[in-house]
Amino acid sequence: MDFILCCGAMKSPSITLRFMAAPTDVLHAGAQGVSGGRVLQWIDKAAYACAAQWSSTYCVTAYVGHIHFTRPIPSGHIVEVRSRIAMTGRTSMHIVNEVLSADPREGVFTRACDCLVIFVAKDTAGRPTPVPTFTPETDEERRVEAAAISRIDLRKAIEASMLEQTYTDDSTAPRTIHRFLAKPTDINWGGDVHGGTAMEWIDEAGMACTMEWSGERTAAVYAGGIRFYKPIHIGDLIEVEARLTRTDSRSMHTSIFVRSGDPRGGRESLQNAIHATVTYIGIDIDGNPLAARKFTPVTDEDKRLWEHTQTLKDLRAQYEPEPLVRPDDAQQRVD
Repeated sequence: MDFILCCGAMKSPSITLRFMAAPTDVLHAGAQGVSGGRVLQWIDKAAYACAAQWSSTYCVTAYVGHIHFTRPIPSGHIVEVRSRIAMTGRTSMHIVNEVLSADPREGVFTRACDCLVIFVAKDTAGRPTPVPTFTPETDEERRVEAAAISRIDLRKAIEASMLEQTYTDDSTAPRTIHRFLAKPTDINWGGDVHGGTAMEWIDEAGMACTMEWSGERTAAVYAGGIRFYKPIHIGDLIEVEARLTRTDSRSMHTSIFVRSGDPRGGRESLQNAIHATVTYIGIDIDGNPLAARKFTPVTDEDKRLWEHTQTLKDLRAQYEPEPLVRPDDAQQRVD
């Protein structure tokens, strides 16, 4: 895949990657477009480039939040991933990302999704290191900074609610478990597994779980907070577990863990590396949404996670953060 970096000086707070969506970016036959996991991988690469450019050092993904997949991206479209610094902390960079695509014959770019990614800068010993302070200078930069700030309390409330939950085998909920070894081709520039690669694993497991449950093709429509707890190394045993937690009229909600560890220690040695919540819908051959097959929780744990999923939805409605990008920027013609 060829990337074109559209940026100015090395300390520019923004960057744009432009490339073509390939047939290999579509996960399964009959899909309407590129998989959500592949889009998340693109976002992570662009956000990393923006963070590394700003900090002049290696960075790691700490959080990816609130991604709404509003439409599929067909193979053959030109894709733009635009990343820009919204605000900085002492060692962190909050980066707003937009993914747009256009039929190359028309050149009209339309937004497919947007989200916030937080990166932490690391020194050569792997410790968090200070980053240059970003000071907004334009009205739009100040608006984006305010939107990022408006998400802090929501993020903390959601994380606190998620940390209160426990996940055991006392469940009859549909679930899918993928196990494999982390390959050398999965690593990033720091020698650990690329965050975008791990997010693609997450989407594959969630899609497999919801397709098996529904008997239909499914597609990710929303990814809640994706939290990164520890790095994943080459040769680690990887376990990606997706569990259905709730169904609504159309939506199927999943909780997905990525665990990793030394394969010589077996499954018992695996530790939580990433936790994500992803929502899927079933789609027909034309991409239209379908009614979801109802899941009825049976065990106390399943009932608790059912209510927890509703709590997360209520928190998002309660805090109502400011939009990161303006709706009137959703379409743009590039000649």
